[in-house]
Amino acid sequence: MESAVNSIIGFFTDTTPKELIVFLISLLPVLECRGGMLAAKLLGVKLWKAFIICYAGNIVPIPFILLFVRKIFRFLGRFEWTKKLVDKIVRRSLKKGNNVVRYKGWGLLLFVSIPLPGTGGWTGAVLADILDLRFKYSLPIIALGVFIADLIMTALSYGLLGLVI
Repeated sequence: MESAVNSIIGFFTDTTPKELIVFLISLLPVLECRGGMLAAKLLGVKLWKAFIICYAGNIVPIPFILLFVRKIFRFLGRFEWTKKLVDKIVRRSLKKGNNVVRYKGWGLLLFVSIPLPGTGGWTGAVLADILDLRFKYSLPIIALGVFIADLIMTALSYGLLGLVI
């Protein structure tokens, strides 16, 4: 993940404000606030500003995913070359989210809030849709999970954990 973050930083550094770079990295699937917080630390963005930017970047795409992913998957499922990709995304999401299937809301919260590869807001939103969790129900849970993940990543990236332990 660090090499991907460094590549993105290197691509944008001369032309883009560092806060915008952090926001854009936080928007991306897989990287989300994990990559955004790492970029913020590398770019020297102040802790609280980094926290807010990473949270905003990570949460912005979630409502759109919840609202449109089923329609997008249905459309892409009509074509042989994209059907395989959609099936793979659904299978991987369900495989990673066994506890979400079992515990619904609490499982979704834990899934989104623990910042490990393959978890996070994007995958949580896809899972919520696959499991038919309503928008009004899943959006606040995912938003809280992203908030918790951002807190954890802030603590890890900015060394706050060392102050507590």
